[in-house]
Amino acid sequence: MSVADPRGTDAAKAPGTHEISLGDHRYPALLKTISDPPHRLYVRGDPSLLQKPMLAVVGARKATAMGLRLAEQIAAAASRSGLGICSGLALGIDGAAHRGALAAGGDTVAVMGTGLDCIYPARHRQLGEEIATAGCLVTEFPPETPPRPGNFPRRNRIISGLSLGVLVVEAALPSGSLITANTAVEQGREVFALPWSVAHKGGAGCLHLLRDGAKMVLEVEDIIEELGALHGLQLSLLGQPEGHRSAASEDSRLLALLGYEASSVDQLAQASGMATRELMSQLCELELQGKVMRCPGGYIRCR
Repeated sequence: MSVADPRGTDAAKAPGTHEISLGDHRYPALLKTISDPPHRLYVRGDPSLLQKPMLAVVGARKATAMGLRLAEQIAAAASRSGLGICSGLALGIDGAAHRGALAAGGDTVAVMGTGLDCIYPARHRQLGEEIATAGCLVTEFPPETPPRPGNFPRRNRIISGLSLGVLVVEAALPSGSLITANTAVEQGREVFALPWSVAHKGGAGCLHLLRDGAKMVLEVEDIIEELGALHGLQLSLLGQPEGHRSAASEDSRLLALLGYEASSVDQLAQASGMATRELMSQLCELELQGKVMRCPGGYIRCR
């Protein structure tokens, strides 16, 4: 598509919609590091969320009730820890992950395999609208692009490219989720998987990932502990902008309140005067940097 494409111009003018080229300062820094970043992104919602540390949560469209519940619970817990949730708006695990983030009051990004004006599947139109309001929808495909089979494997590289790591909740063999996981490995991202029973064919893909070196997840802390180095990379790619200096000052103030005996979130909120959501976000960032650690009773300082 050329820069002069009127569909792209119309998309950029639509309320709440943004067109972001590769050279735009709003283009997500982490996505630029992949071998084939999209030359243009169409975004509906808050484009600043694309710079946020995110966890991709993917899995089977025909997921079990247990898989759906786990996806929603893990996404909610990761959101409360300060991570955004990135997924593909598909039926099954994707939808459950988005809903978990929304229910927790967190940020969620849906990467689409269509134009912004064509939410697919149709059953997720309401969910897509909720995400556009509270998070953002993003696609590399211009307006009026319908759902085509080849678009969805292609968009998977964006899901993993925007994220620090990819969690495969439930996946059979073969599975599109494994394509996302393999792409994540090529991009240098962490890959996580849940350990299903060998008797559950719908979880065989997760077991294969674990056999091949993916990190096993029993609780969200297993994910948080692994993402520190990649989060540092993301911060360095952002070049420590002005806003980060202010955040760094807040981090120092928060660290000063922490010692080597556990302090609860309530104690820290009272002492710092910070809102709980802001406090949890900063604690998560400090945890990813290895400066604080979660423990029974709250948080302690590591260094």
